[in-house]
Amino acid sequence: MNVIEVPDADDERLADYVRLRDVNLRKSLEAEHGLFMAEGEKVVRRALRAGYRPRSLLLTERRAAALADVVGTVRAPVYTVAESVAERLVGFDLHRGVLASFQRKPLPGVDEVLAGARRVVVLEDVVDHTNVGAIFRSAAGLGVDAIVLAPRCADPLYRRAVKVSMGAVFTMPYTRLDDWHGGLEGLRERGFALLAMTPAPDSVTLAEAVGDGAGKYALLLGSEGDGLSFRWMDQADVRVRIPMAERDVDSLNVTAAAAIACYELVVNR
Repeated sequence: MNVIEVPDADDERLADYVRLRDVNLRKSLEAEHGLFMAEGEKVVRRALRAGYRPRSLLLTERRAAALADVVGTVRAPVYTVAESVAERLVGFDLHRGVLASFQRKPLPGVDEVLAGARRVVVLEDVVDHTNVGAIFRSAAGLGVDAIVLAPRCADPLYRRAVKVSMGAVFTMPYTRLDDWHGGLEGLRERGFALLAMTPAPDSVTLAEAVGDGAGKYALLLGSEGDGLSFRWMDQADVRVRIPMAERDVDSLNVTAAAAIACYELVVNR
């Protein structure tokens, strides 16, 4: 049997799960070991279905039976702990009671991710993991073909991003640009028209920019505070906006804007 009861939060076998809210520690640990965390039964199941290899599973006593149907099929230890041990280990009340540590897959290249794609989302310096996860969920649910990340974007496989996306990060093709300065030119060379989201006065509506929907489009979304950089804005083919009501609100937050824009690009064409 691969089910192991562990009574001590300091047990080195649980090292993958230590202090999950310590962002700096987690970034360092996960990068060093090439792992990511999945939280909650549904998300863990989706990671398994997507072919990610588990390093281990962690279940609280209350939720020990939650994955009973898969425990015998995974070639990894399944640790069970008391709720108090779990809270001391991870740093918060693990009310979902299910965690898993998975091995990352190699990140595919831009050519592989964009092969056959017609609608893609490109994120520049979106640094909040919650926002990245929400954008992945909207893009996956609305039929976007792929997501491309600028070098400084938050990690889609960070625990919070995975949780908010409800596992959409496991199935949505994505990659990361090596070159922020000239990376957009590579998209244009692959036939994509670059649409920069902005409330600027010289922007046009997405519907006007896309027209009958023919062609390939890359939707550029910028950081939470300042939006797209001047460089990326200048490199875009068209500046686009979401029409707003006259109530002194000129724009939406990046997650809401992404959801509406993905609908306009894909579903409403």
